[in-house]
Amino acid sequence: MLTNRETIRIEWGDCDPAGITYFPRYFEYFDRCTRALFERAGFFKRDMLKKYSIAGIPVVDMKAQFMIPSRYGDDVVVESSVSQWGDSSFVVRHRLMRGDAVAIECFETRVWVAQVGADPLKFEGRSIPREVKEKFGTMEAADPQK
Repeated sequence: MLTNRETIRIEWGDCDPAGITYFPRYFEYFDRCTRALFERAGFFKRDMLKKYSIAGIPVVDMKAQFMIPSRYGDDVVVESSVSQWGDSSFVVRHRLMRGDAVAIECFETRVWVAQVGADPLKFEGRSIPREVKEKFGTMEAADPQK
């Protein structure tokens, strides 16, 4: 299974007045890490949108458990991988590590979407191509129809 690791330095602007990372910043980190994971698999957003005629891979659900705070000046490592594939959706698991400890575990559910007809505000899920899943080292047992 493909895993990407990103080192992030917690900056002053990421923190609240107490010097603790403001929680929405983590979700920005995780979004950035999902992009990096796809790029590691060889899928750059601009090319992917054109090649597969999709509008994107938006987040439709996100769950996070915060265990240890991060502070200004900390270097943290985010490990990201796809933990589950569906037909048109997938789950990205992020583990933010501070040293050897898991500080946050986050699961984002994303959907492979395309625009419907000429309406720029209407989207629908589309089947994720097998070749995409294969680049991530998919577990076929989790998706027997693909």
